[in-house]
Amino acid sequence: MALQISKVSNRELAKRNILVHPPEPPLEALFSDPTNSIYIGRTKILNIPFYWSFAEIANPHIAAVGISGSGKSYFIKTFLTRASFVWGSNALIIDWAGEYKDWVRQTGGRVIALGKGSYLNILDLGGMKPYDRIKQIMRTLAILTDIEQYPEQKRLTEQAIEQAYVNNKYRMDTTEQRDELGRALAPPTLKDVMKLLEEKSSLGTYEFPAELENAIYRLKEFTKPGEDFFAQRSTVSLDELTSSGLVALDLSGLPDERFRALGALAVLQFIKEKMRAMGWAKEKGLRLIVVLDEAWKIAKDDNSDAVMIVREGRKYNFGIIVASQNPTDISEAIFSNVGTTFILKVKFEKFLDYLQGTLNFSNYMREEISRFGVGQCAVNMAFSTAAPYPSTFLVDKIEGEEPVKELFLELEDVLTREQKEAIDVARSVSFHKDDLKRRLLEFGLGEDRIEEIVRLFDQHSRHLDIVSFIIMLERFGVARPNITSFLKEIGVEDTTVINIFTKADKRKSGVSDAEITQVSLEG
Repeated sequence: MALQISKVSNRELAKRNILVHPPEPPLEALFSDPTNSIYIGRTKILNIPFYWSFAEIANPHIAAVGISGSGKSYFIKTFLTRASFVWGSNALIIDWAGEYKDWVRQTGGRVIALGKGSYLNILDLGGMKPYDRIKQIMRTLAILTDIEQYPEQKRLTEQAIEQAYVNNKYRMDTTEQRDELGRALAPPTLKDVMKLLEEKSSLGTYEFPAELENAIYRLKEFTKPGEDFFAQRSTVSLDELTSSGLVALDLSGLPDERFRALGALAVLQFIKEKMRAMGWAKEKGLRLIVVLDEAWKIAKDDNSDAVMIVREGRKYNFGIIVASQNPTDISEAIFSNVGTTFILKVKFEKFLDYLQGTLNFSNYMREEISRFGVGQCAVNMAFSTAAPYPSTFLVDKIEGEEPVKELFLELEDVLTREQKEAIDVARSVSFHKDDLKRRLLEFGLGEDRIEEIVRLFDQHSRHLDIVSFIIMLERFGVARPNITSFLKEIGVEDTTVINIFTKADKRKSGVSDAEITQVSLEG
C-alpha cells in the first residue's frame, strides 16, 4: 500500500487526540533532595511535589510578580522559613512599608526600625577603603538626586567627603582604620561633610558661590534635625544585619521614598562588600537571602547594587528575592538574570505582554495566569543547560506553613443583569489579609483603624459586602483614587468600580455615621 500524504488544517489537527508531554518538566527536574531544597507545592497537571533547588538553574535569585493580594508575601515568608530550617540561611528583608515587621517578631526574628530610634551612618566603611566608599556614596546620590547634571557640585561634594575622612585620620587606600594605640577610628558623618562645605562658603572666596550653595542645599535635606537618620553615628551593626537569622530592616518610619531608597541602597552596598569579603562558598544552601519587596526605586535602576548582587551572588551562595506588582518596575538587568520567576495572578494585559515576551511562555499559560486565585502560580526556571521540556509550569497552590488567610468582597449587589447571567463573571474578589493591611497603611490609615477593618472581616467569616467596605474606607478618610487603585489591583473591572461608587453614594444619602458603621457590620 503506497504512502499517502494529505493536507490537514490546523483546526482539524487540533481536534485529534495526539499523545504529547504535558507542559511540565519531568519528575527528576522537580523533585530534589528534600534535605537540600525548598518545598513549594504540587504541580497542577501531574500533581508532582515541587522542591526548589538552584543546583540545576542559572543562579539562586528569584523574582515574584503578582497583583496585590495574590500571595507574594505569603510565598516569601514560606520560602524564608523553610530556607532557615533546611540550610540555616540568614535572611534580611528590606521592608519598605513595614509589612513584615509583625511576622518577623512573631517568628523570633529581629526588627531594626530606621526613623524610629535606629540610625545608619552612610559614611561607615563596612569593610571598604574610603576611596571605594566615596564612589558608592556618589553613585547613590546620582540615583536619588540630580547631582550628575552638575559636575562642579558633584566635585565639591566628593572633595568634602574625602576631607571628612582625612580629618578623622583615615588612610584612603586601606580597609583597616586604627590610631597609634590600635583603637578603631570613628568614621565621619554627613554633618561633618556639611560643616566643611559651609566653612568653605563662609570664607566668601569660592569662584562659583551658587554651585557651592546648591551642593550644601542638596545634602541639607539628609542632615537637618529630625531627619538626620543617616547623618549620625550608627546604632545598627552591619555584621548583625547579615548574620542574625531573620532580620527586617523597617523603612516605613522614614519620611519619604528618597530616604527609604537611601537606607536600602546603603545596606545593599554593605552586603555586596560583605559577600565579596566572605569569598567563595563551599557549603550547600544559601548563606544569606535578601528580600526587596515593592522597592521599585532601587530595583528599577541598573546602577543599583541589587544588580551587582544578582550578577555575583551565586559563587558566594547569596540569593536575592525581588517582588513587585509591576514586573516592569524590576530592572531588566535583574529580571533577565534571575534563575526563577514565580508568577502569581497578573491582571493587566501590558504586564502579561511583558512577562510572555520576556519568558516566552505559551498563550495557554498566559490564560491560566490571568485566572489564578490566591497562592496559585506559574514558575519559570532558567535551567543551566538546554532542556527538552518546558521551563514554565503551573503550581496548583503554594503550600505554606499555615493556610493563606484570604479575605473576600462580595460583588453580587453591584453586578449588572448581564454580568449576573454570565457564568464567567466572578461574584466575589479575594486577597491576602497581609496585603490589605499593607495597602491601608500606604493609604495613611493608623494601625488601630486597620485592625478594626480586619476584625470586621474576621467577625463575618472573612466576607464583606463591597459597598459597605467602600463606605467604611471613605469614612476613615481613604481617598477615592486610592480606593479605585486598590479595587483594580484585586481584579475589579472598571465598569464595576463605577457601579460600586454609585451604589455607595446612594446608600450614604441620608445615612448617619452610626448607621454606616451598622451597614458595614451587617453587610
